This record gives sequence, C-alpha cells and structure tokens, in this order.
Amino acid sequence: MTRMLLSLSFAGALLCAAVMGFAIQRGATCAVAAVSEITSSRSCKRLLAMAEASLYVCGGLLIAQRLRLLPAMPSGYPVDVLTVLGGALLGLGAYINGACVFGAVARLGSGQWAYAATPIGYYVGCVGLLALWPQAERQVLAATSPVWRAAPLLTVLFLLFVGWRLLCPWLRARRKGARARLEQRWHERVAARIWSPHHATTMIGLAFLLLLLLAGAWSYTEVLAELARGGADMLPARALLSLGLLAGAILGGKSGGRLDGPGISFAQCLRCFTGGAIMGWGSLLIPGGNDGLLLVGMPLLWPYAWIAFGTMCVTIAFAQWLQRQLGQSVATPGALQEPDQSCCTGDSLKEKA
Repeated sequence: MTRMLLSLSFAGALLCAAVMGFAIQRGATCAVAAVSEITSSRSCKRLLAMAEASLYVCGGLLIAQRLRLLPAMPSGYPVDVLTVLGGALLGLGAYINGACVFGAVARLGSGQWAYAATPIGYYVGCVGLLALWPQAERQVLAATSPVWRAAPLLTVLFLLFVGWRLLCPWLRARRKGARARLEQRWHERVAARIWSPHHATTMIGLAFLLLLLLAGAWSYTEVLAELARGGADMLPARALLSLGLLAGAILGGKSGGRLDGPGISFAQCLRCFTGGAIMGWGSLLIPGGNDGLLLVGMPLLWPYAWIAFGTMCVTIAFAQWLQRQLGQSVATPGALQEPDQSCCTGDSLKEKA
C-alpha cells in the first residue's frame, strides 16, 4: 500500500513537472526577457508575474503548514560578498546565453536545439569550479525561514490577496457585459485566460507547489549541481522529473506551432555552453539557480535569494545597457539581438495582469 501511494505521488509529481514545462512556453519566467521588457518598454509585467508566482508558492506553503502537509524545507544560506558575486555571475551567464535557466527550457521546447548546450555547460561549470575551488561550497544556516515566524499574519494577507485576484476578473467581466462573453465559447475563454503569459506564470508557481508537496523541493539545475558534487539523492526519480519538464515544454512548443526552430550553429552552441557554465559558477556561490531562487528561496523569504535575484537582474540590465552604448556585442556573436521573448511568453504580449 505504501509503495502504491509513493508511486501515485511520483506520478502526480511527474505530471506537475510536465505542466510546468508546458506553462514555461506560455509564461513570463525568463529573467532576461523580463529585464529587457523593463529597459526597452518601461513595463514590468513579466517581473510582476514572476513575483506573483513566488507569492502563490509562499501562500501554499503556509496553508500546507497549517494542514500539517508540509515536507522538509530547504535551509537558507548566509548573505555575503559571494552571494552578490554569484548573482552577478548568474546574470552575466544568462545574458551571454540569451536566456536564464527557465528561458533555456522554453527555447529547447521551441526547437532551438543549441540550448541543449546550456545544461551541459551548467554541469561542466559546476564541476570545474568545485575542482578549482572546493571552498565554493556554502554552509547552511541553522535559523528557520522568516515565513514561519510570521505565518499567521502572512496567511491572512495571502488569503485576502487570492480573494482580490479572483474578484477582479469577475468585476471586469460584469463591466464588459455578457454579450461579449457569449461571442466566445466557454472553453476558449478559459484556455485563453489560463494560458495568457501572466496566468501561465501563475500556473508554474501552482504546479511547482504541488510538486513540492508530492516529491519535495526540486529544480533541474539543483540536480545538475548535485551531480557535479558527486551524486544526487533519488537521482533516477529526479532525472525523470527533469525529462517531464522538458517533455512538457516540447508539447507546449508544438501546440503553439513553434517547434521548428532555426538550424544549429557552432557560435550558438558555444554561446549557450559558455553562458551555462557561468550560470553554474554563480549558482554554486549563491547557491541556487534562478529557478530555485524564484520558486524556493524567495517564497521562503530568505534574504540571500532576494539579494542574489536582484543582483542578477541588475547585472542583466547593465549588460544590456552597455551593449546599447557600445553598439556592438561585448560578449558573443549574436548577443546584440533582443531576447526572443515569444518562446517564453506565449503568443501575445498584450495581456492584462
């Protein structure tokens, strides 16, 4: 019976990973695209969508704690100069790569197969840094997450936020009137709303929350980093979750008609490998990739995660500004091109948050 429950739990976790991959194709999770949106159009819709996804993970964890369903949570890490350096390297690597670790999955799902070099570079970067500098391993903090110290108040605020988010679309629909809604079939309305970029990002947060409750904290970059250290707990199961994530992204790319990507060039592969390696360096110093920061560290209100993610975004913004000032690539061939946001943000960028 226990084995059956474990199998059902893992099957549910695998489905959640696939849903995350599918939603990554439609969502607004790429940090490079989010920063580019801010610097080019003075809009922060993608960044707000990412923050909301973190908020749903945080609120879900609070509710799970009240229901005594919470699994063991990852510990935090100290804030020091290595945290800032790691965030800067993570941002630089994402800029060179043309996408963060989330965006790389979306690019792969869109048939841009050169981005297969990104996780390879990430792993090689982790192995190289640990071989040259074993002290790069960070010590965990003994303190508990700030979330649990303010759990009752945060739970109430989260429930009020959820009520507000559910009420606003209903009020907006009432203002528009029933006629406009009847012109579109109900399943088309639901699909258009759920898979809009902002709401797809929310789906990523909710799917990750359920995956966390079923299988524990997980991210594909964490699996690569643990492999670089010499092993990973429950490696076959966690590798299957990574494959589920990729399969969902490919399915999302196929459903959106974006699976036929451009041809692979050596320059693209080199850019992706180099960017992945630098992101691997940064993830060890923080530690954690931006997927773990966004969906684990930031929801748990660990200061190191917020500082590292903020440093990453500032580094990307500075690199993009420097690129525009110089009028030529400062890192790699092709880096002058704006990030391809369509593969990370769905078919339309005109949704309303």
